[in-house]
Amino acid sequence: MIDGGKPRTLSVGQVTPEGVKLISASSESAVFEYNGKRRTLAVGEGTRVAMAATPSGSGQVTLRADGRGQFYAEGWINGNGIRFLVDTGATTIALSTSEARRLGIDYLKGTRAIGHTASGTVVAYGVKLATVRVGDITLQNVDAHVLEGAGPTAALLGMSFLNRTQMNRDGDTLILVRRY
Repeated sequence: MIDGGKPRTLSVGQVTPEGVKLISASSESAVFEYNGKRRTLAVGEGTRVAMAATPSGSGQVTLRADGRGQFYAEGWINGNGIRFLVDTGATTIALSTSEARRLGIDYLKGTRAIGHTASGTVVAYGVKLATVRVGDITLQNVDAHVLEGAGPTAALLGMSFLNRTQMNRDGDTLILVRRY
């Protein structure tokens, strides 16, 4: 599945319209190439193949909506890969505690607060992320909150990142351009 679309079968060497190329595949894993970078995925990680961000080379990224009209983007926090859901209703980037641990973020040293989400009230820890990258946009010192409990099902790319870009939407396309 790419960008939340329908499952597809690829042959080795085949490139999708989104630019994802299957390099090799076995019964245990598959190696994909996207934007000049290779990624190995174990069986069962198929949903992590999403490569929504299409870098342009000029501090911007073009995202395509999935079948439900949501925008997802592959990104990096402090050099570690993560999948984001673009959420203009989120004040900051929001992560679950399990994602924060996976990314090596010591959120317990952050500022403890009570947060209000669509799912209710939660304990949250305010942290600063050294770097956040989506496509060709890399930002430093980005505010985030780590939510106790299950947290969001995907990391939310909130306004602490989005406010530093110009957002242009045209139908199922969202273009983010770095402002500062």
